[in-house]
Amino acid sequence: MSLRDGLNDAMKEAMKAKDTKRLATVRLILAALKDRDIAARTETSRDLLGDDEILGLMAKMIKQREESATAFDAGKRPELAAGEREEIAIIRGFMPAQMDQAAMEQALKAVIGELGAASIKDMGKVMAALKERYAGQMDFARASAMTKDALSPK
Repeated sequence: MSLRDGLNDAMKEAMKAKDTKRLATVRLILAALKDRDIAARTETSRDLLGDDEILGLMAKMIKQREESATAFDAGKRPELAAGEREEIAIIRGFMPAQMDQAAMEQALKAVIGELGAASIKDMGKVMAALKERYAGQMDFARASAMTKDALSPK
């Protein structure tokens, strides 16, 4: 089952369960997905986004909500921050499990070895390969820092 189908099923289940927070969050995801589908249309192609692009979209939504929660905490609005964190948890429920530090290091070493990356000039190739293979599973901000450390001259 595709991720898109899973989201549609989750929306139906949330409706039946009368889980308003989950329903609203799933609807937000589907609305963003539909918006991205429309933006990606061309005159010759009506293809929908694939699962990897959907995972990227959800990762972006999580990042936005983390920033909002931080801003709400700074503004002494803990109830709004809690709402954002609740949405983050719901969105993360549709994504694959996040890689831990050791798994990220192992994946990074494997990609660097495969590509024969030797210097910081190869960082773009390494990051592109990581994003292609581990979309939604890896924190790419941390992966970028780890790649830079690994490719920098010692």
